[in-house]
Amino acid sequence: MTKKTVHHVKYNFFDNQTDKWVKELGKDRLIETLKQMLTIRHFEIRAESAYQQGKVGGFFHAYMGQEAIQTAAVNALGVEKNWWITTYRCHALAYLLGATPNEMMAELYGKETGNALGRGGSMHFYADRLLGGFGIVGGHLPIATGAAFSLKYQKQEGVALCFLGDGAVAQGAVHESLNLAALWNLPCIYVIENNQWGMGTAVNRAICVQPIAENLAKSYGISSYTFDGMDYFSCYNGFSHVRDEVKKTGRPILVEAVTERFRGHSISDPGLYRSKQELEDAKTRDPIHLFGDTLKKHKMITDKEIETLDKQQKELIVASMKFAEESPAPDPITLEEGVFAP
Repeated sequence: MTKKTVHHVKYNFFDNQTDKWVKELGKDRLIETLKQMLTIRHFEIRAESAYQQGKVGGFFHAYMGQEAIQTAAVNALGVEKNWWITTYRCHALAYLLGATPNEMMAELYGKETGNALGRGGSMHFYADRLLGGFGIVGGHLPIATGAAFSLKYQKQEGVALCFLGDGAVAQGAVHESLNLAALWNLPCIYVIENNQWGMGTAVNRAICVQPIAENLAKSYGISSYTFDGMDYFSCYNGFSHVRDEVKKTGRPILVEAVTERFRGHSISDPGLYRSKQELEDAKTRDPIHLFGDTLKKHKMITDKEIETLDKQQKELIVASMKFAEESPAPDPITLEEGVFAP
């Protein structure tokens, strides 16, 4: 396969309104946001290391490079009353929705203290409002659409928010879900995290229209927005707007967050389809660094304070590895528990 040829797509990114949100959110909330993104990054780095040491098995898909998107979504929409659904790249969202680093790391290690009692592994994390990470590409959109239908049918507040990758867009279940959601006026926000690659295939070689959301949404008569997925404030401003629009109209919305992943598709993917220079170019817009630079510009934090915060979150994740290491393995006698409803 040839190396990726950069295709120049004209993205009309949703405005970031950085100064407005810096002022409105305030120092404490923004530093907490930085802390969240650092925790996600360190979890992925350490979990990847554990995998390479043979302590984690199965599949493993890191979220490094995409931290701004789901962090902004959860912070803008809030956890309660909403349903959240995502792909197999689910570590970050589970953490943001309340799962602890200890239970998440233990799940990767296959221990009984794990998020899913050691049975789900990397692709199947859960939280009270997270219906799960799903391993089948595009197969989770009907779940999200059903969650939105449930909210509407029961006259409950909230929305269903579903993350999918650019590679899933060609799947039939995606289009069936968008069609039903538009036909039935369901409160569902579908977020395409366009990290430029569907496994090893560049998005322009797999999806016939670019930008994706802007063009696809027209077919279903729904609104669409495109966010700069590397810019937290573009995402936060966008999700805040989308939240209000769905609550007002009750209609589905299609979002495209244009981002980059800093690893291969999964841990077994060396990413040889892109050059080292392309990867380095992508890292110049690291969402964590961009966010930290914004806080420094507004004199909310110093380099030294970022360094201290970074070290604290690293230590938190290292401690979770120790917790996982020392946790007991599941008792085989419990293997069939939970298979059937009581």
